Amino acid sequence: MTETTLFYDEIKTPIGPLLLLSNGEELVRLDYGTMRDLEPSMTKWGARYFTNSVFVNDPEKVEHTKQQLRQYFEDGKMDFTINFVFYGTPFQKRVWQALYDTIPYGETRTYKDIAVEIGNPKAVRAVGGAVNKNPFSIIVPCHRVIGANGKMVGYNGGLDKKEYLLTHERAHKHGRSAVITD
Repeated sequence: MTETTLFYDEIKTPIGPLLLLSNGEELVRLDYGTMRDLEPSMTKWGARYFTNSVFVNDPEKVEHTKQQLRQYFEDGKMDFTINFVFYGTPFQKRVWQALYDTIPYGETRTYKDIAVEIGNPKAVRAVGGAVNKNPFSIIVPCHRVIGANGKMVGYNGGLDKKEYLLTHERAHKHGRSAVITD
C-alpha cells in the first residue's frame, strides 16, 4: 500500500490558530485549530480520501497560503490566489464552489441564495450542512453566509469568528482599518 504524504503547518491569526494542510501541490484543508487539537479528525478525514495518509510538518509547502492569510488579516487582501482542491460529495463541491465564485469580499448571501445559485432552491438545509463542512475557512467564504432574516447563524468556527471576519472585511472594503481584538 502506498503512502500519501500530507504536509501541514499552522498560522496564528487574530481569531486564533489556523491549520493548513497540503498535498504538496495544492491546499486540501484550512481549519480553525492546531494539529494537536485536530489530529483525530484530520486522520479520519485523511483515511476517507487518501491511501494510508501520513502528516508531515513542512511550513514551506504552505508558505504561499500563509503569506496570503497574513495579507488578508493585516492589509485586507480581498482575493486569494491559492491552488486548492475540494474533497467532498458532488453536492458539497457545488455548494463550496458557489461560495467561492459568487460571494464578493465584504458582502453576504443567504443559504437560500446559495441554494438558488446551485439550481436547487429547495435545498436550503442541505446547503447549510455543506457550508458547515467547508474545508477552506476564510478562503471559501462560508462566513459570508447568513440567515434569511439577515442575522448571523451557525458557523463552524464560532459566531464570534464570523462576526470578526465580516466586520474586518466591511471595514477594509470601505477603506477603514478593522479593530483587532485578541
